[in-house]
Amino acid sequence: RIPGVVYGGGEAPTPISLDKKQLTQLIFAGHFLTTIFELDIDGKKERAIPRDYQLDVVKDFPLHVDFLRLKPGSRLRVNVPVHFINQEASPGLKRGGTLNIVYHAVEMWVPADNIPEAITADLGGLEFNDSLHISAIALPEGCKPTQSGNFTIASITPPSKAEEAPAAPAAAAPAAAAPAAKK
Repeated sequence: RIPGVVYGGGEAPTPISLDKKQLTQLIFAGHFLTTIFELDIDGKKERAIPRDYQLDVVKDFPLHVDFLRLKPGSRLRVNVPVHFINQEASPGLKRGGTLNIVYHAVEMWVPADNIPEAITADLGGLEFNDSLHISAIALPEGCKPTQSGNFTIASITPPSKAEEAPAAPAAAAPAAAAPAAKK
């Protein structure tokens, strides 16, 4: 069994224990920290979301889990992953540009009853040096970024000059230098 604690919601912290095998599967399956669980604590059902967990540094198995109690109508802060679509519809990427991702996930205030799995960023139509800002992304209802302003999620950078140089002269240079080193 793995120890844990359920806190928040105006109640005293409650210690719990969880099945090691099942907890390990849930953590490594992904989306653990954004999944709402219904815990049975002494016969009483409590809705909670994991806020943190500790893993053994050598064997990578769970040591402890913290859960936050969720009351109806509550809001919480979570990191929501950003999924990028329409890479093939981006002229900048088609011509050899690089997608520079500034945020892989955005920290947001979300309703506890409606935590989004991800937000979708559309890259269609982006050229070299174009940026995709948070204002261009349709956010789920009731969700708001914790960071203020219209921050950049990703940008398209043009290919560097080094990438445009032909590969053959660069390969020939080391071969020409090798005989000179033998003298």
